[in-house]
Amino acid sequence: MMSGDVAQVVGEIAPYVTAAAGAYGVAVLARTQEEAATATVALGRRLAQRIFGVRAEGEELPEALADVAEEPHDPDTVAALRRAIRKALLADEELAADVRALLGQAPGTIRAGDGSPVVVGSVIGGDSIQIGYVGGDAHIGSTDRD
Repeated sequence: MMSGDVAQVVGEIAPYVTAAAGAYGVAVLARTQEEAATATVALGRRLAQRIFGVRAEGEELPEALADVAEEPHDPDTVAALRRAIRKALLADEELAADVRALLGQAPGTIRAGDGSPVVVGSVIGGDSIQIGYVGGDAHIGSTDRD
C-alpha cells in the first residue's frame, strides 16, 4: 500500500477507533461485547482490536490508544493514535487489506473531535441535539418579520 493510500485509510479509521476508545476506555481491546454499542463504536472497537490485538480485560493498552481512552477529545492524543495506526498499516499489507474490508462495513459519516457530534443513522452523540429530520433541499435561517 502506498503512503498516500495509508494516510487516507488512517483518516477514515481514526474517528471510529477514537469513538470506541472514548466509549470503552481501557476495555476497548477486551473481547467482551456490549449490546448497547452503536454501530460506529462497534466498528471502531473491531478496527482497534484488529490493529492493536485483542487484550484481556485489565491488560495494558498500547500507549497511543490508552491516551485516547483517557482523553478522547484531545487533538494531540488523537494525532498520536493516527500515527500509531499509520505505522501499523504501513508495516503489514495484510492488516491494511483487512482494515479496508472492515471499513466497507462503515455505518455512514462520522466526525469525532472537540465538540464534534458522532452521527450514525439518526442517532447523534456529542455536543449536539437532534430535533426532527431534514431531507432533500433544506434552508435553515430566519425570516425578517415586520
